Amino acid sequence: MNTIRQIQELNKRELEQGITPEGSWHADYRDTAYIYIGGLSFDLSEGDILTIFSQYGEPVFVNLVRDKETGKSKGFAFLKYEDQRSCDLAVDNLGGATVLGRVLRVDHTRYKKKEGEEEKGIDVGALEAAAAGKGGRGQSPGASDSEGDNEPPRPLLKEERDLAALLRDHDDDDPMKA
Repeated sequence: MNTIRQIQELNKRELEQGITPEGSWHADYRDTAYIYIGGLSFDLSEGDILTIFSQYGEPVFVNLVRDKETGKSKGFAFLKYEDQRSCDLAVDNLGGATVLGRVLRVDHTRYKKKEGEEEKGIDVGALEAAAAGKGGRGQSPGASDSEGDNEPPRPLLKEERDLAALLRDHDDDDPMKA
């Protein structure tokens, strides 16, 4: 909670002093479009996170960290936006927001995959392609063609299928359509 208050106080001071975007503390993170999202409800899926955070820009990658054995959410995620300015908006506007009774901590981060770690997050572009029927070979989100054909693609999780359906049925012209 202290981190959230510190970020809000920093933003308030910048606003009062009229600091330009180039002089803002956000400028330290111009080289990354990733944000850390903490304090998530364990019931939220990747699709829910995309729905919440797409208010401030176009997400291109989300990694909801899950327990290796149970597959249950650990309550935090990493999200990458197409545009770094969207990160600034999400950090400023969603940090401290309450979702399902839990206070979100949203901050910039320099997310890096661990050495040898395969892509575990959901590539939103791959989901959109799957939703449009262009996924090829039933490829799962986050999987790449460079993995080789030795291993069959894993089936989509329920959350991934739901997200693909949302993306497929999305109407850009109707912002109120569910």
